Amino acid sequence: MPYTAPVSEFTFLMEHVVGLPRVAGTERFAEATPDMVSAILTEAGRLADEVLAPLNRGGDLHPAHLENGVVRTSPGFADGYRAIAEGGYIGMSADPDYGGLGLPMVLTTAVNEMIGSACLSLQLNPLMTQGQIEALEHHASDDLKALYLPRLTSGEWCGTMNLTEPQAGSDVGALRAKAEENGDGTYAVSGQKIYISWGDNDFTENVCHLVLARLPDGVPGTKGISLFLVPKYIPDAEGKPGKANDLKVVSLEHKMGLHGSPTAVMQYDGATGWLVGKPHGGMAAMFTMMNNARLGVGVQGLCQAEAAYQQALDYALERKQGRSPVEGGTGTILDHADVRRMLSEMKAEIFAARAIALANAAAIDMASATGEDAWKARAALLTPVTKAYGTETGIKVAQMGIQVHGGMGYIEETGAAQYLRDVRVTAIYEGTNGIQAMDLVARKMMDGGAAMFALLDEVDQTAMDAGAEGARLLAASGALREATEKLVAMEVNDRFAGAVPFLMAVARVLGGHFHLRAALADEARLKLARVFLNRLLPEAHSLLAQAAAGADDLYALSAEELSA
Repeated sequence: MPYTAPVSEFTFLMEHVVGLPRVAGTERFAEATPDMVSAILTEAGRLADEVLAPLNRGGDLHPAHLENGVVRTSPGFADGYRAIAEGGYIGMSADPDYGGLGLPMVLTTAVNEMIGSACLSLQLNPLMTQGQIEALEHHASDDLKALYLPRLTSGEWCGTMNLTEPQAGSDVGALRAKAEENGDGTYAVSGQKIYISWGDNDFTENVCHLVLARLPDGVPGTKGISLFLVPKYIPDAEGKPGKANDLKVVSLEHKMGLHGSPTAVMQYDGATGWLVGKPHGGMAAMFTMMNNARLGVGVQGLCQAEAAYQQALDYALERKQGRSPVEGGTGTILDHADVRRMLSEMKAEIFAARAIALANAAAIDMASATGEDAWKARAALLTPVTKAYGTETGIKVAQMGIQVHGGMGYIEETGAAQYLRDVRVTAIYEGTNGIQAMDLVARKMMDGGAAMFALLDEVDQTAMDAGAEGARLLAASGALREATEKLVAMEVNDRFAGAVPFLMAVARVLGGHFHLRAALADEARLKLARVFLNRLLPEAHSLLAQAAAGADDLYALSAEELSA
């Protein structure tokens, strides 16, 4: 399936909408000059278009499989992975002291989107490694950093994240995996983990697992969990993969989508591991990786939306059906109002989700470069919105893409259905979208809504700068401000009952904000902005009404009544 990386769109957004010049104006990211950014985006786009996109369909039709205990990956994935690694794209934002490029996360986010649009199953591998790199940079000992970070950054080795167990999904504190000291600075890690993305492969020298487990003196719940680095092969004295560790892939899951990405059940039987961070501080260390991954997964949703949209548009420009209702049209189904509605909304949603994700990444960069609490709060606030809205956009757009194809969308040969099958899990893993929304209305509102109100001040300014075009946005922003004030006064479970609609209302308001900022920079973009402002932004008001409803009506229905 053809794919064309939207390089010019990234360039515009970075320069005029999400503030890359401000990021590049800091001492830390001064090397992110326009010329360097352009060169990286152009080359990454070429890689996505020419090398990775041709692998996508093969990964779906020829899944990764387990053969005599060895994971065999989809045809071409090894070469595709090497191209990603050799291009330096895994370590773009990693520490230069360990071989990284030290570039802004906003640039890495754009590159990850292009790679994911081209072949999502493969992109999931370096995404997991990027998260592990960040976790080790922040929490590992100097010795572990020196050994593992250069090899992870170069792509010689790759990383995974091991949280979930059969009885411990979202409730991580219920895990049973255990770790005991070996007396030599290492630990024996035992237990079973499930849903481990890229738990093994046949193209990297080593696979490094970050595993949550409980020490003997660990208290019940999340406060008693520690984090361990457990490699597939134990490094020898020269840092090369040595003897096999006491771990194995038990099986690979048979999934709805992402067939090219092996999702493993992992068994650890006294496997040798090294403590990362402090004893019983595993969740704090793992959250570093999880927050990185949540931004990345939001982008995974977005990237499937982009790919699905491109295919749907191509089909609409070729398919002729019925008499054209407009003079001078294309003569294809694109002339029909409902097809035009779907494609216009798809494009408007993609722009909004992309702008939110890049603004999130830019806030992470500013927090890193300045250490300012306001930027840290902005990055934290936007992370659950990016993850949930990006993935919901992916699902919506992929579904609409099938609809644009009509009956052919339901036929696997077109490939339209693959986008929906592949993207559907993104709303589930790395914290379900319901959990993201609960995080937004609980943890992210512990400041009384201060971070949200600061963001809404900027939204209001954009609306006022846009004059009459900003009236709808100003009204929606005011409604969101009022709803936030009410929300922080609610009991927690009442907040949770309306958390998902509240998050989506936030995304609607931010989408309008970024569409208008784009239109202020380029008047030609006002046409797409109007689609969002007229057709999608009004949903914010009904969503906020749901958010304010509380939990009573939900619990009024008994389990028996729900079953009747």
